[in-house]
Amino acid sequence: MPALRAELQRRADCPGSSHHRRAARPLPAPAQTASRLLQLPAELLSVILSRLDTGDLARLAATCRSLCRDALTPPPPPRAIGPVEEELRRRTEARGLDVGSSLPEGSTSWVACLLKRDRRDAQMRQAPLAVGPDHSIFVDTGGRLLTCGRNSVDSMLLGHAEDPAADPYVPRKIGPPTPVPSMQERRIVSVATSEEHCLALSADGEVFSWGRGSYGALGHGDDSDRAVPCKIELLCHIECIAAGPSWTSAAVDEGGRLFTWGRVRLVEEEEDEDGELEEFGGPSGLGYELDPEAYGLPATPKRVDALSQDRVVGVALGEGFTLVVTDAGAVFSFGFSWEGGLGRGSLVSEVLPRRIQDLAETGRRFVAVAAGYCHDFALTEKGELYGWGCERANGHGREERTPQRVAALIGQRIKLVYAHDSASCVVTEKGELFTWGDSSGEDSLGHEGPESTPTRVAGLSGVEVAAVAICGTHTLAADVDGVVWACRQRLSLGLGASGPEDDALVETPTPIPTLRVRVLNSP
Repeated sequence: MPALRAELQRRADCPGSSHHRRAARPLPAPAQTASRLLQLPAELLSVILSRLDTGDLARLAATCRSLCRDALTPPPPPRAIGPVEEELRRRTEARGLDVGSSLPEGSTSWVACLLKRDRRDAQMRQAPLAVGPDHSIFVDTGGRLLTCGRNSVDSMLLGHAEDPAADPYVPRKIGPPTPVPSMQERRIVSVATSEEHCLALSADGEVFSWGRGSYGALGHGDDSDRAVPCKIELLCHIECIAAGPSWTSAAVDEGGRLFTWGRVRLVEEEEDEDGELEEFGGPSGLGYELDPEAYGLPATPKRVDALSQDRVVGVALGEGFTLVVTDAGAVFSFGFSWEGGLGRGSLVSEVLPRRIQDLAETGRRFVAVAAGYCHDFALTEKGELYGWGCERANGHGREERTPQRVAALIGQRIKLVYAHDSASCVVTEKGELFTWGDSSGEDSLGHEGPESTPTRVAGLSGVEVAAVAICGTHTLAADVDGVVWACRQRLSLGLGASGPEDDALVETPTPIPTLRVRVLNSP
């Protein structure tokens, strides 16, 4: 298995591969490799293929035509199905989706069609980049977990064991992206972070957490901080993770079940009639009724039973509220309704998940959701983007309490949407990056001033973006070859070296040396 993966990766990294565009021709097919794989027993070959991700299957389909066995024009039935197509069909059916009896209009290859579908679903679930105000997290091509930036005095977001001899009142700094020592035996596929805590998802479906443990944000049933990643024992077979503000987290398993944990109530302060500050509680955004006796107690992952009849495929966390999208293309919201963040036209908060009716009435099938502090997005399978919530970053330049299509992106086919705090960005099917919100201007990639509507990042012209992460202090964008382009604070971007230039600013997108992250190239 390691030898197969190394051979596939070597061929993907061969000369002629561009950092700015994907290879124009299929990779050469090594007859010897194909011959060895075809000599394996069918059961063993099936196990090997089941362990490969979408990118590896795409490379295998391109390099080993005998395993692909998929003509441009399918022969009359009974049509022989190759091992790659058989594995892709198994994955599609395992997610509860119908493969169909005939190719979609315009398609000529079952393998290409199923690869595209599997890649899109995986791309929605997996993220090789995550950023916070003072740190960045990466998953490299080998599945290693790397971090860089600084730990503030009271945070542990870098995942490296604390040095007992170090001054506890001096922030720890890590310059270039550095592997997290305790995770070197794990293959990571996705990362997520907030300002307080971090999550990492392994290829085996295990979830690891570290950082501040207030209100049970780390999912271990206590409020202890953890400097190094620790496995959340109550979670297994996970495919998707999310880390949100207010110490909340979420995960979706391979069966489409949603789990949430963290702060059990959103607590705010408000002046009473006498001008005194008074605390009050609101819905937690966890998706279930809370035991009054559990107020303020640490939480552990709990299934959202209100969605037991739905198969969740994506989740996004805002400030006290949650969005989910199901495999049927429906979008649900629940929690605290900041500035219309639930998308229902009112400020009424809701404890339990309820479908957003305005999105349902569009007749579109939605495949992804994103949430910032108090703004939201939903993406259709045709690449249409709907936004709502507070005006700072919803894409409209004005407050919208119900979902509206983002006018500035009509005519663009969107493949990725990402939101954080008061910042937003999308990646088009052509790999162009558009950003907007409070992190635009001096904190963005190349914009000269704040942008309230989507504006293309000119500094990445000619770069085909495949993954992105953005926050109020810096932005990361990975191209289709895994090269990471970074802009703003040097240390947090992995461009610093723990020296006097750490706080210097990088004004234009700059590649991070020696780093490549794992992205899902189009097959």
